[in-house]
Amino acid sequence: MQELEIEFKNLLTKSEYKKLYQDFEMDQPMQQVNHYFDTPLFHLKDAHSALRIREKGGKLTLTLKQPVEEGILETHQTLTRLDVEDMLSGGGLIGGEIADMMELMNISTQDIVHFGSLETNRTEKTYKGGLLVLDHSSYLGHEDYELEYEVSSHQEGKENFLSLLTSYKIPVRETDNKIKRFYKARFMQNREGGK
Repeated sequence: MQELEIEFKNLLTKSEYKKLYQDFEMDQPMQQVNHYFDTPLFHLKDAHSALRIREKGGKLTLTLKQPVEEGILETHQTLTRLDVEDMLSGGGLIGGEIADMMELMNISTQDIVHFGSLETNRTEKTYKGGLLVLDHSSYLGHEDYELEYEVSSHQEGKENFLSLLTSYKIPVRETDNKIKRFYKARFMQNREGGK
């Protein structure tokens, strides 16, 4: 299954997160875990793409994210617990639509390795025709808070998102997606470990 993802995101301070959480009367967060994969030479990262397994509400989903003109193309594939355990223990990428797409990208599915996991407590609320998401994520000894706004219209979504930030006096912050934040933390760990 494929879908086009258009979303806006902004990192938050803990107090900004708490204020939004309270004002929007968010529900109790659900936990999800993202397991990130790439080749040892980071072929996916170099192609501005990402591969993850998400565990959420008992569902296991493999997702390949690829950039397109206005957003991100996500290809999803449902996994079994055995598939996940195999991939996490170094068995390479399981067969299916995503493996076929990786072959088209000239990336060997056998070279795919697990780089680590990120846990997120996520809560969502509909807001002006889109989905407002508050995330509190933990990974590699780091934690961060993030506001996401998922929409179907880029222009209208951007206006609503910026208006929301302005109304809460939250500055627009250059915000990498979760996998980029994870990799930056991983690279910093590797560099500090190499000293």
